Amino acid sequence: MPEALVLSPQWRPPEAQDGRIRAVIDTVLPAVDGGRFAVKRVVGERMRVTAHCFTDGHDALRVLLCWREEGQAEVREVPMALLGNDVWVAEFALMVVGRYRYGVCAWVDAFDSWRQDMARRTEGEDIHMAARVGAQVIAKCAQRASGEDQKRLLRWAGDLERAGTDPTAEAKALQAQALDPCLAVLAARYPDRRQQAQSPVELPLVVDRQRAGFSAWYEMFPRSAAPEPDQHGTFKDVEARLPAIAAMGFDVLYFPPIHPIGRVLRKGRNNALAAGPEDVGSPWAIGAAEGGHKSILPALGTPEDFRHLVAQAASFGIEIALDIAFQCAPDHPYVKEHPAWFRWRPDGSVQYAENPPKKYQDIYPFNFESEDWHGLWMELKSVFEHWIGEGIHMFRVDNPHTKALAFWEWVIAEIKGAHPEVLFLAEAFTRPKIMHRLAKLGFSQSYTYFTWRNSKEELTAYFTELSSAAHADYFRPNAWPNTPDILHERLQQGEPAVYMARLVLAATLAANYGIYGPAFELREHQPREAGSEEYLNSEKYQLRHWNHDDPASLAPFITRINQIRRANPALHTNLGLCFVPIDNDQLLAYTKTAHNGDNVILTVVNLDPHHVQSGWLTLSPESLQVEPSRAFQMHDLLSNQRFFWQGSQHLIRLDPHTVPAHIFVLRRHVRNERDFDYFL
Repeated sequence: MPEALVLSPQWRPPEAQDGRIRAVIDTVLPAVDGGRFAVKRVVGERMRVTAHCFTDGHDALRVLLCWREEGQAEVREVPMALLGNDVWVAEFALMVVGRYRYGVCAWVDAFDSWRQDMARRTEGEDIHMAARVGAQVIAKCAQRASGEDQKRLLRWAGDLERAGTDPTAEAKALQAQALDPCLAVLAARYPDRRQQAQSPVELPLVVDRQRAGFSAWYEMFPRSAAPEPDQHGTFKDVEARLPAIAAMGFDVLYFPPIHPIGRVLRKGRNNALAAGPEDVGSPWAIGAAEGGHKSILPALGTPEDFRHLVAQAASFGIEIALDIAFQCAPDHPYVKEHPAWFRWRPDGSVQYAENPPKKYQDIYPFNFESEDWHGLWMELKSVFEHWIGEGIHMFRVDNPHTKALAFWEWVIAEIKGAHPEVLFLAEAFTRPKIMHRLAKLGFSQSYTYFTWRNSKEELTAYFTELSSAAHADYFRPNAWPNTPDILHERLQQGEPAVYMARLVLAATLAANYGIYGPAFELREHQPREAGSEEYLNSEKYQLRHWNHDDPASLAPFITRINQIRRANPALHTNLGLCFVPIDNDQLLAYTKTAHNGDNVILTVVNLDPHHVQSGWLTLSPESLQVEPSRAFQMHDLLSNQRFFWQGSQHLIRLDPHTVPAHIFVLRRHVRNERDFDYFL
């Protein structure tokens, strides 16, 4: 649909309802909670808006989609087209990252109504009278025009008036003159909009850069990057790992907190309450004599080393994301400098953090009900600003649901207002409504319950919910099969088929996904104790040395998955997900389709890590935009096998001991099963 970049005065809803306004704007979509929160899109997409608009009687409506950049006065407009049943649609291109406002205006158009009426006339007398009515309408259009346009409209009005009063004028010729399509376009340029209706709320829209919508995250502890055992890793050691991480296809490298670690009440290995002199503590126990949230643990390197790492990562196409954990170790400078920011108990101690049954004696939470809440907010905002100044534009926020929700709405708006390129990932494994509220408040991406969704029924229901328009307009899922905190029981046997299946699911169900590596590719799977999701010898509390040359590493498989993701636009979005019937509960099948329909991916995963599973897949050719009589090819991008399919029923057989999944790409144009010349 072509865009009309018409500039008009800034959008202003009418102060009082004019009774002559007959157009009704009933609904404008998409909208999140009626416009309370912003719809989210990424740059390069097109924003499609629908509106339910109508009027009394049979007069013609004109409906426009109106949008502007937030803070700008000019409103751009594009005509909306009638889909039917009073539903109108239009779209505009999102070319610049930032915040926008959009809405709809509509009016009963006198010229279109007259022209519509004239087209229905069949009797000569009616046509003559309609021509005279049209002359008046067109003359009013001419009053709003100027120059040559005004002259042409006046001539047209005069011709219709004269012919309409001439009984000898041939009716059909007069009707054709009145319905001249070129002159109609001219008249449409000068509508009378004095009685237009406007949607009552300008709806907010946030346009993020593309990495908000499609990314692959790799989490590692810099302190475990040393090439030799029992050595503390540095930023320079991380630089040595960049080629391997880039080769696996990750574009975001995420670090747990890199700040000084508290010594008071420091945790020992495996979360022991007593730490030995060599224990390095938890990175989430932030702050010591060396500094706090704006400082770097000296053992990792200097600020200059960090900046060099950020630049080196960028040269490999990797962006560094930092963990922001708003909490303090007991010896963080904030505790002495700003005691009002913490909750003090009657015995003079500070209440440490708890998430029963877990206890975090080495962490003090902030008191967001502090009398000095304003000072606290400003200081926490300055933490983000500091690291933005160091070249960081992606933040994974630790447990945002345990901090004041109003703070997140304010600070994200403040940061993105000055730095619209900044992205925030919410690490909130909590109740669904709170997770969704955080997304509405501005978080660019959100952790999910994917880790605990393992059966066919669970995965189907959950990702159907996440991909629905009601949620997809604001909630961008980021699926992780493991994290430093979560070793799900499904992974605790270390079976390659389970790890491979979970990776395929995360990487193809969600456009954003991540792994905690190298624990994932090396299948670290021993829990601290039976029934626990904590790792034994957790990297959260000690240095680890990883054998990246292990021949059993899943790195080659991970590499292939990320190659497939990058090459197929269908996997770059959370929309276009459709679960496909297959008559085996151990087989999960789903398609994803790119926005333009040219790229279709069918993924089938064997959820049983022990046995070969087979089943009949029902996939109609029509759903793939293939004629029922035509053959089509399904190219398995994991095995590089090509399958010749026709009709709706297709047999699937997956052996988990080889590869527990198919990732097919559709090749529509294949003449016969021996002909593998294809194109998308």
